[in-house]
Amino acid sequence: MGLESRKAARAAFCYHPPAARRATGSPPKQPLHSSDDRLRIWLLPLSILTGACLTVFVLTYWADASSHPDPGRVLDLIIRPNPEAAANTLANAGEIVAAVLAIALTVVAIIVELASNRYTHRVTELFVGEPVNFAVMGLFVVTALQGMWVTLTFDPSASGGGFVPYVGIGVSMALLTTCLLILLPYFSYVFSYLNPIRIVQRIYRHTLAGIERGAHERSGRRGTTVEQRQAEAVRGVEQLADVAANAMHNRDKGVSMAAVDALGDLLRDYQEVRERLPDAWFVVGGELAHNPDFVSMDAEVLADVSADRVWFEMKVLRQYQMVYAEALNRMRDVACLVAIDTRRLGEAAAAREQQELLGLTMKFFNTYVRFAINAKDVRTAYNIFHQYRMLASHLLERGDSAHAVEIASYFKYYGLLAYQAHLPFVLETVAYDLCTLTELAHERQLPATDRFLRILLRVDRESEGAVQEASLRGVRKAQVKAATGLLLRGDEARARRVFADMADEDPGRLASIRDELSSISSPEYWEIIDRGQNLDYLSGERKEMLDRFFSWFPNLPTRRSSQLGWLPTSAAEPGPDSLVAIPAISADESSEP
Repeated sequence: MGLESRKAARAAFCYHPPAARRATGSPPKQPLHSSDDRLRIWLLPLSILTGACLTVFVLTYWADASSHPDPGRVLDLIIRPNPEAAANTLANAGEIVAAVLAIALTVVAIIVELASNRYTHRVTELFVGEPVNFAVMGLFVVTALQGMWVTLTFDPSASGGGFVPYVGIGVSMALLTTCLLILLPYFSYVFSYLNPIRIVQRIYRHTLAGIERGAHERSGRRGTTVEQRQAEAVRGVEQLADVAANAMHNRDKGVSMAAVDALGDLLRDYQEVRERLPDAWFVVGGELAHNPDFVSMDAEVLADVSADRVWFEMKVLRQYQMVYAEALNRMRDVACLVAIDTRRLGEAAAAREQQELLGLTMKFFNTYVRFAINAKDVRTAYNIFHQYRMLASHLLERGDSAHAVEIASYFKYYGLLAYQAHLPFVLETVAYDLCTLTELAHERQLPATDRFLRILLRVDRESEGAVQEASLRGVRKAQVKAATGLLLRGDEARARRVFADMADEDPGRLASIRDELSSISSPEYWEIIDRGQNLDYLSGERKEMLDRFFSWFPNLPTRRSSQLGWLPTSAAEPGPDSLVAIPAISADESSEP
C-alpha cells in the first residue's frame, strides 16, 4: 500500500458530524434487540419446546387412546376432563407455579445483583423497569391465582346438579403450560439483557431520551422539570463513567471502551439537541451546583460555565478525565480512546463554530498531557499528542490558524516539561508533530507558517546547556525534515532559517543525523506502534532536498554507507547479517513506545 493510500485509509477514521453521516448513507444506530435477537431468544427456543411437548403428548395419548374400546370418549377427555382429576391437577398447579416463580426470582435476583456490583447499580433499576420482566412475573402470578380461584368454584355434585368450570380449567392449563414453556427462554432473555454492552447502550439511550424530553418541555423559566432533567442527565453520565472505571478494574477492556464510546456518542448527539433546550437548562444552580464535579468551583467559574452553556460537555469531559487517569499505565487503549473522542468533540465544535466548546476540549487535552507526564506514561503521551495534533491539523484545514498556533505553543510547553521529567522521547514526538503542522500550514500558504516554524525551532532552545544536547537528536531530525519539506515546495528562505538555527552544531553530529535520515527506506515502522509510521522516513524527493540542505554546511564528514548498521532500514524483517552490535539502551530510551 502506497503512502497516499495509507493517508486515504486513515482519513476514513476521521469524525464526521451526524448530518454528514446521514448524507453519506451511514447506517443509523441499531435497536437494542433486533428481530434476529428476538427470534434467537424467544421464538426459536419456545417453538422447539412447544413442538417437543406436543409431539410427546400426542404420540403417547394416541397410543393409549388407540387401545381403548371407546377412543372417542378418551379424546373427549381433553375438552371435558374428569372433574376430580381436574380439581387435583389445578390444586397442584398452584404449588408448581409458586415454586417455579420462587426459583426464577432467586436466580434473576442473584444474576442482577452480580451484574449491578460488577458494573453499576443502575442495572437493577433498568431491569426492574423493563416491561418484559413485569409481564413474565405477572403471568406467573395470574396463573397461580387463576388456578386457585377455579379450584374454589368446583361443585362436582353426584346428583348431576353440580358445576364444573371447563373453560376455567382450559384457561388455567393453558396458562400453566405457557409459564413452564417460557421459563428457559426467559432465562436466556435475562442473560442477554444483562450483557454489559447492552447495559451501556440502555444507559446511553435512557440518558439521551431524558435530554430530548427536556427539549420538548421548553419553558422560559427555571422550574423543577428542568432540574429533574439535569439530574437525570448527570446520573446517566456518571453511571457510564462508573461502568468504564469498574470494567477496567475487572480487566474488561471491551466493556470499558464501549462505555467511553457511549459517552462520546452522547456528547455528539447532545449537540443536535442543545439548540432546542430551554435557557434554564444551561444554568448551573440548585442540585447541579452541588454535584462533585462543580461543587469545588468558584462562583465566577460556574457563572462562566453557565454563560458559555457548556456544563453538560464539561461534565462528560470531567468523567473522561477520571477514566483517563484510571487508565494510565494500566489500560492505555482506553486512555487513547478518551483522546480520540475528545478530539472528535473538538472537531465537531469547530464545525459548528462553538468557540467555547473548542477551548474547553483544548483545556482537557492539556490536562491529559499533564497527567501522562506526571505518571511517566510515555506511550500514552505519544498517543495523546497524536490526537491533539490531528485536532490542530483539522483546525488548519478549516483556516483556524489562531487555535492551531495556540495548540502548537502548548506542544512546546509540555514537550519541554516532559524533557525536564526525563522523558526525552516525548519532546522528540512533539518536534515531529510540530514539523507536520508547519508543513501543513506551508502547503496551505497560511500566514501562520512562520509562527509554526518559530515554535519548532525554539522547542529545544530552553534546554540547551541544561543537559547534553546529544539526547535531542530527534528534535534536530524533525527540524531537518521540515527543512526538506520547505525546499521541496521551493521555499529556500524558510529552509535557510532552519540552517541558521543549526549553524553552530557540531559537524560530526550533523553528519550522523544526515546519514541516519538517509538510511531509512521504509515509511512504516518496523515494530507495532499506534501511529504506524516511521517518523524519520523521507521520500526519494525529500532525500534529494536533504543532500541540498546539508550541502550548505561546510566541513561535514563524508557520508557513511551505513551509519545505523544495527537498525533495519526497510519494513522487511532484518536478517542476522543486518544486526551487528546493538548499543546499550538508556533508561530514558527504554521508555519509548
